[in-house]
Formats: sequence, structure tokens, C-alpha cells
Amino acid sequence: MTTVTEAQNQPIIKKNTTSTVMRVVQYSAIRLITLFVTIVIGIYLTIMIANMGGYVDEIMRSEIRERVTMQVVMNPANKTLAPDARNKLVLDEIAQEEKRMGLDQPMALRTFRYLSNALVLDLGRAINMTSDSGSKTVRLIILERLPSTLLLMGTSNLFLFFFGIFFALTLSRNYGSFWDKLVVALSPTSAVPPWFYGIFLILIFAAVLKVLPFGGMVDAPPPTNRFEYSLSVLKHLILPGSSLVLAAFFLSIFNWRTFFLIYSSEDYVDMAKAKGLAARDIERSYILRPTLPTIITNFALLLIGLWTGAIITETVFLWPGLGRTIFRAIGLYDTPVIVGTTIIYAYLLAITVFLLDFVYALVDPRVKIGGNN
Repeated sequence: MTTVTEAQNQPIIKKNTTSTVMRVVQYSAIRLITLFVTIVIGIYLTIMIANMGGYVDEIMRSEIRERVTMQVVMNPANKTLAPDARNKLVLDEIAQEEKRMGLDQPMALRTFRYLSNALVLDLGRAINMTSDSGSKTVRLIILERLPSTLLLMGTSNLFLFFFGIFFALTLSRNYGSFWDKLVVALSPTSAVPPWFYGIFLILIFAAVLKVLPFGGMVDAPPPTNRFEYSLSVLKHLILPGSSLVLAAFFLSIFNWRTFFLIYSSEDYVDMAKAKGLAARDIERSYILRPTLPTIITNFALLLIGLWTGAIITETVFLWPGLGRTIFRAIGLYDTPVIVGTTIIYAYLLAITVFLLDFVYALVDPRVKIGGNN
């Protein structure tokens, strides 16, 4: 009887497995197409905004005309040329320079070329910016600045994330205590941007106390010894990292503390307490486990957020990271650099959002990929 029942159930199990696989594949395909369309729209809008709808082209043409005219006029070899010949030389060199920079083509054509190149991660060459090695390749410019940003943003944001959750759990256990009220009272201080804290930290510790450097990433000249070099970087990291932490510390704890308090008031938590379960077991199984998808989401978004850097804070501290590079690219109207950093962030965000759906299904049995719940 058992063998017959198992034989009857095998087609049902196989059918359910096939249905599940097809549902996952269909969902994944639709999700990937949707994310790709979103990326295309976002990158195209970024290109249009970076170009200011064509206004940047006019600025670049004006700069080319002014620069070429001055070069031709100031060149001693052109002093003997007739005015008509000199004007023709100026126009020829202007046309050649505009062709070199692609300004001889319609803006719509160049926009779609930017878009197609960006989508295949062909970031091209910068217009005005160069890497430390003198290269105009956008990929090299970004890769040179990436480690500095990862060091600054990674140190400060990971500290905020883990310590924020730890202190929030502690406060949720001691709701209404002095420290709980203090964090609630100090949470509005996060309305102040990190660069504002940075200026005050520079005034106190660099200008008045003279114990920490004003900015930069390493002493000049940099130490030759690896250990001394690391200490120099750590010393320069303290002020910008502290400004980023101060700007979000209390609000981060307040948000997580409120989040844990909401889950702590659920009926199943009260039932677990009534059964006499230990507080640690209740916290681990009935509070942290249901909140795990949210914690994972915040951590994943934090990781890809490291890519963007802190634009104004890095500029205030002269920190050679991606944030300062983007700030310079905006000021120099360097569209390839702006588009290059944006497309990589867009791909990272899309991949993260796509993978999170599968992570949710792994950590929470209630979530079904492609299902209704």
C-alpha cells in the first residue's frame, strides 16, 4: 500500500517542482527586463541632466572658440598672416577641436552613443579630467578613487550599521530609561549634514588643538614605511569618518530602536514571555528573525551606497575619493565621468534588488518567489 501511494505521489511532486521552477524562471525574466528598462531610463535622464539639455555643448563650444582664438593670436608664427588667413586658421582649428570632442554631431546622436556605450560598460574617455597617471580613461579615473571612498564610507557606515543595531537592541530592552530618552532627544541632531560637522571638527581639532590634520588622505610627503603610512592614513581618516558618524548616529539608533520596539509588542512575543522563554531566546527568535529581511535590505543598500561616496564631505576634507571626483566632474561638465559613476551604481543597485528577492525567500519561509505573498 505504501509503495502504491508513493508511486501515485511522484507525478504530483514532479509537477509541483516543475511548476515552481517555471514560476521562478518567469519571475526572474520579467524582473530582469523591468530592471534593465529602469536602468536605461535612469542613465538616459542622467545624460540629459549632465548635459543640461544641450547647454553644456554651448559652453564647451564657447570655451573652444576662446581657447583656439587665443592660441592662434598669441602664436608668433601667425603674426605675419593676413587677417583672412588668420580667421580661416582659427575656424579650421575650432572645427577640428569640435570634431575631436564629438561636438560636430547632433546632440541626440551623441546622447544615444553615450547611452549604448554606458550600458556595455564602455565608459570612454573624460573630457577635462585625468587620473593621477595622466590618463583620460574614465575607468582608470574611477578605479584610482574607489579605494579611498571604500575606506572612508566603509569604515563609517559599517560602524553606524552594526553599532546602531547593537545600541538599538539595548535601548529596546530598556524602554523609557535615561539613555533611551537621551537618544530620542539627540536624534534631531542628524538633520545637520556631515560636512557641517566636519567644519566644526576641523576648527576644533585641526585649527585650535592642532592634533589632527586639516584634510587630505596622507601626510606630505607620504611616509615610505608601510606601518607609518597606515598610521598617517588612519590619522587623516578620523575627522571625515567622525563627521559622517555624528551626522547619522543618533537617528540610526532611534530608527532601529523604534523598529525593534514595534516587533517587541507583537502578540507572539507576549506569548513567548508567558511561556517563560529566556529574554535572549525571545530576542533572537521572535524579534531579530522576523526583522532579518529588513536588516539584510539595509545592509545591502549600505554596501552599494559606498560607491557614491560623500560628495561635499570629501570635498571639505580634500579626501581623494569618488565623491570629490563627481563634484569636480560636475564643475568641469565632464559628462563621461558623471555617466560612468552613475551606470556602475545603477547596475549595482539593480543586481542587489534582484538578488534580495531570492534572499528574502531563503530567510523567510512565508515569501515565495513569483507568488502572491
